[in-house]
Amino acid sequence: MSMAEMGLLDVARKQIEFAREYTWSLISDIADVDWYRTPPGSPTHVAWQVGHLAMAEYGLCLFRQRGRAEVDTSLMSSSFRKQFSRGSQPSVDATGCPSPAEIRDVFQRVHDQVRQELPTFSESQLNEVVEMPYAALPTKLGALLFCSHHEMLHAGQIGVLRRMLGLTPVR
Repeated sequence: MSMAEMGLLDVARKQIEFAREYTWSLISDIADVDWYRTPPGSPTHVAWQVGHLAMAEYGLCLFRQRGRAEVDTSLMSSSFRKQFSRGSQPSVDATGCPSPAEIRDVFQRVHDQVRQELPTFSESQLNEVVEMPYAALPTKLGALLFCSHHEMLHAGQIGVLRRMLGLTPVR
């Protein structure tokens, strides 16, 4: 099947799925005790990276596409969104922060909701213009395309964190 036959929404979906599978491969063997560990010389930790990816996928693939929905309150709390939003700083103290298990749960819950809703987005909806960030197209489709690019950028940071934590590279 050619890319034209697949449709751009399917291309975006496949890119999002690829990025998520790769991110899971990077984080699956990182011990919970290392999630909030900030290695010397690093400005970040795994917990912030993964929490930020969950929040960003929600923003790009759900909120930007259809606004707030009732289901959103079950995906993540507003404090979670604020803690991991763009411009937030990784907390050096895990006290009062979501546990690695909670972060992984939100990460998966948001992704499951994206999988469920993505097929319902219409072509006319995807052609609606949006502000940055987006990739390739200044539209809601471009926001979906940006989601996978953004996740791969942070996957690279997680890859460096793995090495700084003494883990072997995945690739």
